[in-house]
Amino acid sequence: MGATPVKRAFKYRFFPSDVQAAELSRTFGCVRKVYNLALAARTEAWMRQERVNYNQTSAMLTAWKKTEELAYLGDVSSVPLQQALRHLQTAFTNFFGRRAKYPRFKSRKRSRRSAEYTASAFRFRDGRLTLAKMAQPLDIVWSRPLPEGALPSTVTVSQDAAGRWYVSLLCEDPSVQPLPATDTAVGIDVGLERLLTLSTGEKVANPRHERRDHARLAKAQRHLARKAKGDGTNRAKARRKVAKVHARIADRRRDHLHKLTTRLVRENQTIVIEDLAVRNMMRNGHLARAVSDAAWWEFRSMLEYKGRWYGREVIAIDCWFPSSKLCSACGTLQDEMPLGVREWTCGCGTTHDRDVNAAKNILAVGLTASVCGAGVRPQRSTPGGQSAMKQKPLRREP
Repeated sequence: MGATPVKRAFKYRFFPSDVQAAELSRTFGCVRKVYNLALAARTEAWMRQERVNYNQTSAMLTAWKKTEELAYLGDVSSVPLQQALRHLQTAFTNFFGRRAKYPRFKSRKRSRRSAEYTASAFRFRDGRLTLAKMAQPLDIVWSRPLPEGALPSTVTVSQDAAGRWYVSLLCEDPSVQPLPATDTAVGIDVGLERLLTLSTGEKVANPRHERRDHARLAKAQRHLARKAKGDGTNRAKARRKVAKVHARIADRRRDHLHKLTTRLVRENQTIVIEDLAVRNMMRNGHLARAVSDAAWWEFRSMLEYKGRWYGREVIAIDCWFPSSKLCSACGTLQDEMPLGVREWTCGCGTTHDRDVNAAKNILAVGLTASVCGAGVRPQRSTPGGQSAMKQKPLRREP
């Protein structure tokens, strides 16, 4: 049986005309309005201990369009509005399944500006994409080709805080196939001084993208702070400059992580990482900025979905596993290991680099988890002692 085709989103920049930009801006506003109205209606019903589903909110949308106050909702394509209701339904499904918090209202200034079109609301022919309610195709910069013969199933148009326009085409990509199996495995210890330390001894430097652009970002933020609050043009320009610096940092960080995770997935059959509580670390005022710049969560997310694409196994071990204090040679657990200690010598005579030793231990416990479904944690009193931990391979559905 062949592998299930992988659906990938191919994202491109485009440059709309003034008419197209105005139409898309109206659509973004209507999408936000419909989402908030439907969320308010479902919240009121929730307070009455009633449930409102997608079909009921769809009927509400039809009624809203017939009112004088909301008649403008009929001026834009109805498909993005229906998709907004489907996204809200998904948000509630995740909430009731205890996978997410209660849905929040969309903000005009802070929420993502986007609209999703299904196949009935766009035309894609000969590399030209035309959306509903538009007479001319979008001026897209095709920075890479779509898969041969690919037909988008959905198209998402968005505008980021820096004012850049993007279109994302969801297509099946037959070129994504499981890679030939190998017998290589690697343990990864993430850090701040070095972004990654591998069990092979390789160390990947932390690019610190935010620190490199810190002076430019600080200058832009100072200019923004001097502008009077409100909807003035000067403040909007200053806010746009800050957003451009943030976008530059995020683009460079994402590009580096993509290259790094692709190499790791191609070279290794099994990849073992720590299940770090990044959200809790972000609450530490001394570490939050550095942890955010390292983007550990984004790194893990990329590893997981690329592992699913290419038939690799990604395993996360318990974040409380004492990987740094455990001797990878004899299994002796040290009582203390201050952060300032970067090299140490075990009683067995083995001298360890702290991070390399941790990566080796992460690999060892991850391979154990892969075989028996439970990890290994040596006891303090007995070197080499074992006890089960809650660890298992990551096999989440996309």
